[in-house]
Amino acid sequence: MHPALSPAVLAELRRPRPYPAVSILMPTHRREPDNAQDPVRLRNLVAEAKERIEADPQVSRADRIDVLEQLDRALTEVDLVHAEDGLAILAAPGEHQVWSLGRTAAARVVLSDTFLTRNLVSSQIAERPYWVLAVAADRVTLWGGNKERVTEQTGNGFPLVRVYDNPDPERQERIGDTPSTFRDEETKTFLRQADTEVGKVLAADPRPLYVFGDAPALALLDAAGPIAKLSTAQVPHGGLAQANAETVRQVVEPAVRAHADQEITDALAQLDKARGRQAFAAGLDEVWQTAAEGRIARLVVEESFRTTVRDDGEHLVPAEADQPGAREDIVDEVIERVLDTGAEVSFVPDGTLSDAGRIAADLRY
Repeated sequence: MHPALSPAVLAELRRPRPYPAVSILMPTHRREPDNAQDPVRLRNLVAEAKERIEADPQVSRADRIDVLEQLDRALTEVDLVHAEDGLAILAAPGEHQVWSLGRTAAARVVLSDTFLTRNLVSSQIAERPYWVLAVAADRVTLWGGNKERVTEQTGNGFPLVRVYDNPDPERQERIGDTPSTFRDEETKTFLRQADTEVGKVLAADPRPLYVFGDAPALALLDAAGPIAKLSTAQVPHGGLAQANAETVRQVVEPAVRAHADQEITDALAQLDKARGRQAFAAGLDEVWQTAAEGRIARLVVEESFRTTVRDDGEHLVPAEADQPGAREDIVDEVIERVLDTGAEVSFVPDGTLSDAGRIAADLRY
């Protein structure tokens, strides 16, 4: 399965495909006994997708054979042992992808000329992805993290490793970096390179950045370029440039949690200000209508808010999943729509917006 989403990956997933672009979505479960039903549901959904492809007169013989093979390959890549809350299988002529989702997804099969991405979009936002930069005098590592895990990034020039032209045996024997290490010009050049490379990563995939290193390393990185100054937090903690993923996760967790708490406080304060200037929408129906008008500046959603509705022509009304026109992923649809108009999206703990129908927005006008 693909480990993480990024804006660039999402943009690629949302481009038009040759018909049929097949999207299979389903909820998954992390623990017994609920996860016992996941393999059966998966097989049934893939079988449904194959039947619909075979019965569709718009699909050529060559494309039919191709997409059916893509689905079979995707099925072998699904890892239900380490499932999260949802699963997406995407297949089209010449390609297939499997995504594990941090938010649940309604079971469905869609054949179109684009992939169904709204569940992936909302999952990417809900996972609160971040970057961790670990700095030492001779090694800089970059880690990508979310609520589930931390993974070292091995592309985009990372890890950066400094090679000494004239190695000092005494320095090699010492453990850790001394302040004098950070005074030589080669180290300054090395950290300027790190600043440049992490800047490229942030430009392609903006996330909160947490920078860790000994105090002298942080001070020198501050002087190397703008990245350290723009970071979410700098933490004087050495040794992470050589650490494993679990150690990095444990060390960064308090800073990530503090930032998440502050984001929630800021989001709720923004909603309060929106109420005061009468630029506030609350409840799914009102938010859905203002989202369609492109008026939302910031959307705030409770983390587990899911509901099934149908559109009666004027409003969204509650519905059962098996009713004609039922929309089980309406919350994810709203999230994707407001992101398309440049809005911010924040998730808050369940119960935070109980007086606002579990979803609310600060409006542009």
